[in-house]
Amino acid sequence: MDPINQRIGDMLARIRATRPLIHHITNLVVMNDTANVTLHVGGLPVMAHDAEEVAEMVAHAGALVLNVGTLSPDWIESMLIAGRRANELQTPVVLDPVGAGATQLRTRTNLELLRSLRIAVVRGNGGEIGALSGEGGEVKGVESVSGPEDPLTAARRLAQTYHTVVALTGARDIITDGERVLTVNNGHIWLTTLTGTGCMATTMVAAFAAVERDYLLAAAGALAMFGLAAELAAEKAHGPASFKVALFDQIYNLTPEQVANGARVVEGG
Repeated sequence: MDPINQRIGDMLARIRATRPLIHHITNLVVMNDTANVTLHVGGLPVMAHDAEEVAEMVAHAGALVLNVGTLSPDWIESMLIAGRRANELQTPVVLDPVGAGATQLRTRTNLELLRSLRIAVVRGNGGEIGALSGEGGEVKGVESVSGPEDPLTAARRLAQTYHTVVALTGARDIITDGERVLTVNNGHIWLTTLTGTGCMATTMVAAFAAVERDYLLAAAGALAMFGLAAELAAEKAHGPASFKVALFDQIYNLTPEQVANGARVVEGG
């Protein structure tokens, strides 16, 4: 078995053995779904947003998710407080820059988080990563209308600028720390028929990052598992609603051995 695949399987086994708490400051649209995905992969979810408690809560967490999908000034303050505390504790912070490039507020907030905090992984679509990297991309609402002309260059530039791992997701997922590159070829087109699947993928990345300090590999492993679950779910589904149910079931039922055998991760772009 490929050593990368073996490590991905081992990561899932560690998540289920240790059940890390994943602290989310996330958007109102996806809270229930991302909480359930956290449970199904093997972690424990909490959605705590108030500035009075986020520093205390993140002290118990294995990873912190910052998702800017439904922003408010209070939530931005909470994200910065929680992120600084996570940095102090060396707890990985995973940023989901929902809608970056669509409005000035979203773009400005994401750049502030990137500049103010040590972000372990940025997980976004082509339009979001293109907008934040300066390589171009169009976002309408929260959907990527078009990505950068060269997605790998955009991901590398963002990773190098902010010393982070960038996971650019789409038909083919590109993950880079600015030097190393992994490509994930798992996934299914039906993921685009549901709202929040990108946010679910971010939650998976956070769960893997909670048990693996090589954040490049953690992100690739999470996306491979999420994509594999989608492939298997599509075989049993008849449309978007049944696909969502099957997706959650597959995330819950996949074993470390199945993930190790089914992950399609390639080194290089």
